[in-house]
Amino acid sequence: MTKQIQDAYIVAATRLPVAKRKGAFKNVRPDDMLAAVLSNVLAQVPQLDPALVADVIVGCAMPEGEQGMNVARIGLLLAGLPNTVPGVTVNRFCASGLQAVADAAARIRLGEADVMIAAGTESMSVMPQIMGNKISMNPAIFEKDENRGIAFGMGLTAENVAARWQVSRADQDAFAVESHRRALAAIASGHFRAEISPYTVREHLPDLASGRVNIREKVVETDEGPRPDASLEGLAKLKPVFAARGSVTAGNASQMSDGAGAVLLVSEKILRQFNLQPLARFAGFSVAGVPPEIMGIGPVEAIPRVLKQGGISLADVDWIELNEAFAAQALAVARQLELDPAKVNPLGGAIALGHPLGATGAIRTATLVHGLRREAKKWGLVSMCIGTGMGAAGLFEAM
Repeated sequence: MTKQIQDAYIVAATRLPVAKRKGAFKNVRPDDMLAAVLSNVLAQVPQLDPALVADVIVGCAMPEGEQGMNVARIGLLLAGLPNTVPGVTVNRFCASGLQAVADAAARIRLGEADVMIAAGTESMSVMPQIMGNKISMNPAIFEKDENRGIAFGMGLTAENVAARWQVSRADQDAFAVESHRRALAAIASGHFRAEISPYTVREHLPDLASGRVNIREKVVETDEGPRPDASLEGLAKLKPVFAARGSVTAGNASQMSDGAGAVLLVSEKILRQFNLQPLARFAGFSVAGVPPEIMGIGPVEAIPRVLKQGGISLADVDWIELNEAFAAQALAVARQLELDPAKVNPLGGAIALGHPLGATGAIRTATLVHGLRREAKKWGLVSMCIGTGMGAAGLFEAM
């Protein structure tokens, strides 16, 4: 028996403000961040009984330590969802959050579920600097030259992309400055308000004199990363950090960050039953592989594939959230695909707003669907490169 593919609709999408590594969320657990966005995304659609959620799929790029075990299930229980709601954690490195959205949509499109939550969470504050408690590479990686790219640090792959696609240091720095300018303009205009759920950070401060523990609370409601002082002159002073004669610096690369995002998806049956107004329709997802040593170019392979799925052309796309892992790779991708700069990250990207790894796909999906609706645009893309040589792209149609 052949099932007819049905549509999956996004009816709510939210995220926490993105904090700098060791910033506002330095003492906030990633499972608590996840619990917060899960609670908030459900609160946006109060008509839906949380017990209707068939599954919660959560992306996490480094599922260990405080975000280890099955952080999806732990987070949903902390959020107060019924015990009957299951959860699963998925890992496709930087595309983990987008993979969660695609997997949740697939369950609905196949008729296996009517209500799903996709999310992502990542704290780069609680993880070790090298982003792993125990990195143990397979020795076979180093036995063959063609495998060594698997072990390359992300910065080195960005240097490879910059060299191969001839992306200059000046262009990278200019791209970074523009990312900050757009992000600051978006914050000033209030463009992120609809998608951000403020988070109250509670700190326990011991008072040795009195023997008491004082509780201090601070509400975080704005992204920490954008810098008003970002300038070409300032960035030009920064030294390369991955290659002695390279061009990739801390200023033209994405920021290490903490954050979480969540998206609530439903079937058409649920739309009608509860008279819900969708933000967007999920229209496709693709993932492609590229050589690990030039992993940043991955979206060049993934984006055309998802456009073909959706039956549209690149010219039809109104808004592109292209994750700025590095200015070098974002520029190389944009030039290879001849993307319109005005459509790429109109509110700034990860260089300014931060990149909490496995959460980024869910966060950028929230930015996209709210942005399309606010600007009365129709088609949007979320795309990113992925460690070990991949690219992913998700296609969405505003409703």
